[in-house]
Amino acid sequence: MKDQTAPNPHHPASDTPLTVAASGNNLANSRKVFVKTYGCQMNVYDSQRMADSLAAEGYVTTDSPDDADMVLLNTCHIREKASEKLYSALGRLRNLKNKRQADGKDLIIGVAGCVAQAEGDEILRRSPTVDLVVGPQTYHRLPQALAQVREGRQVVDTEYAVEDKFEHLPLASREQVRKRGVSAFLTVQEGCDKFCTFCVVPYTRGSEVSRSVAQIINEATKLVQAGVRELTLLGQNVNGWHGVGDDGREWGLGELLYRLAEIPGIARLRYTTSHPRDMDDALINAHRDLDILMPYLHLPVQAGSDRILKAMNRKHKGEDYIRLIERIRSVRPDLALSGDFIVGFPGETDEDFEDTMRLVREVGYAQAYSFKYSSRPGTPGADLPNHVEESVKDERLQRLQVLLSGQQYAFQNSLVGTEMDVLLEKPGRFEGQMIGRSPWLIPVIIENIPGEVGDMIRVRVNSTGTNSLVAEKLA
Repeated sequence: MKDQTAPNPHHPASDTPLTVAASGNNLANSRKVFVKTYGCQMNVYDSQRMADSLAAEGYVTTDSPDDADMVLLNTCHIREKASEKLYSALGRLRNLKNKRQADGKDLIIGVAGCVAQAEGDEILRRSPTVDLVVGPQTYHRLPQALAQVREGRQVVDTEYAVEDKFEHLPLASREQVRKRGVSAFLTVQEGCDKFCTFCVVPYTRGSEVSRSVAQIINEATKLVQAGVRELTLLGQNVNGWHGVGDDGREWGLGELLYRLAEIPGIARLRYTTSHPRDMDDALINAHRDLDILMPYLHLPVQAGSDRILKAMNRKHKGEDYIRLIERIRSVRPDLALSGDFIVGFPGETDEDFEDTMRLVREVGYAQAYSFKYSSRPGTPGADLPNHVEESVKDERLQRLQVLLSGQQYAFQNSLVGTEMDVLLEKPGRFEGQMIGRSPWLIPVIIENIPGEVGDMIRVRVNSTGTNSLVAEKLA
């Protein structure tokens, strides 16, 4: 951990002891933390684990920065203008901090995540009111960083940790897990070694690292025992996960899914995000054999042109991807596919874009994310020639999104009249209404049912909205 040698003039030194984990009678005396999460599901998981770590230091979460003693921004560096959005948010927090100090109170401001990793000291230079900066591989050291902040120092901790951060992070209490709902994320793999030329992940999250089987099973078991019924395994390249299994062999994600399915009380398994090059036979067979593994797969292809895929360093061709989808659907015919698409990558011609449109039509997607290419500093793509004009990107993106939206509506409409199991997740907006989740991740609205959060019920779909289904419970 690197800390600035000069005292932080914006945070008075304090030797007030940190309180113990907040619960019960000491809740009113606890400090409050507001965590703002940007970006991917892994950042959601990371924010939860940071909140768990801070709970051990006496912090309870709050839904508003206005009454917080600490604000933590967990940032994402994937999208365009991520840094600008961060500094805009920090400007607003500076005003809040000044107001709090005028009232004789203080506010600790922290920046975590991938922008923190990429910019480090630059954040303190541009926003001196920030107290601490922690990268995604070092947030397990957040309590130590806070101790230094409370001594009046600014802290930057973005050096990749030698130790395993997951060994040092406390697990959430049963009460915390129950508050978060019946579905939970569980990170099993971090980082990426693929080095796609458009992507910053290898530079902000580091090389691929897999958690051990024992760690994963332990955390999953505790989540299920606390009431979680659906687990989503997370990783920048989650199907690149590997580890030594119970039988002493090297396992891949497929074998891990079989083992997780044995945990008593677990009802559903999912995983995201995957790379086509790491969909092996064991993982495909898991889709065939495990009813508990939901028939929904997020498998980004990014483009349909072999020339552009090569420039992206994807190391697969469009036809490879199509054949792979055919293999998976041959063992799981009800599989719904999700994907990612980048339009306007440097050098993309009209013919290259039409290759993407042809792939989309042939594969058929239930849901997809599509973006204009944006240059990320430090990535090889930023130095490529022949960048596509914004107006051309806009036109291509609009055409692609019309096609993808039509496929999404067609998939949802195909479910009208069918029966399915729905996991109830929360009450709806109206009395007697519940919101559940279909096997294909689509929200399902059910009217006037006796049921509680966590119940699995059988329903018939009556209609579809833009992004949801409306169903009735079967007797």
